[in-house]
Amino acid sequence: MKRDGIFKSILIIFWVFIIGSIIGYGVETIVGLVQNGHFVSRQGLLYGPLIPVYGVGLVSYYLVISKIKNESNLKIFLITMLLGGIVEYLFSYFQEKIFGTVSWDYSNLPFNLNGRTSLLHCLYWGTGGVLFVKFVYPLIERIKNKLDLFSLKQITIILLVLLIFDIGISSVASIRQRERVEGISANSSLDMFCDEYYPDKVMDYIYSNKINKIK
Repeated sequence: MKRDGIFKSILIIFWVFIIGSIIGYGVETIVGLVQNGHFVSRQGLLYGPLIPVYGVGLVSYYLVISKIKNESNLKIFLITMLLGGIVEYLFSYFQEKIFGTVSWDYSNLPFNLNGRTSLLHCLYWGTGGVLFVKFVYPLIERIKNKLDLFSLKQITIILLVLLIFDIGISSVASIRQRERVEGISANSSLDMFCDEYYPDKVMDYIYSNKINKIK
């Protein structure tokens, strides 16, 4: 693959991640409205309508489906069902290990795996995979062939810098909240900054569906 082709593929992966994260935010917002009867924040990061697990899920679809797009619907369904379940499980696992929280718990559903994913949600991922290969993937391929690399590069760099900052400050603030739960006092200027600007009230509002797993 030529350098321009590699660069274009990287840009596409980044934008697939962004679009998937935004779609996930939309889905979770609707679910929150239905479940609670009013708006609740379901953001995955402190800033912006993004839920990264959906973005990573969509990227995994894009990378794998390029290899299986000509397979039967059943095979696509089974592969993406497994793929989505793995992504969901790993996100839940690392969120708990790093931040002491989880954003979903399916322990009350039959055929769940440690509450991190379930057969029902894997079926959702599989259905999404079939829809993706039939409708979304062909659209991405058409758009990719018409991209203006220079203009997209400038926008992507700006968004990438903002995303890195968002992920960084979200991680730092979440780790600091875990320390507060564990009774660890602020011992640096960064800790004090987080305590002032990202106290529990702010964090609990933004991550309204998180479940504290620290005992």
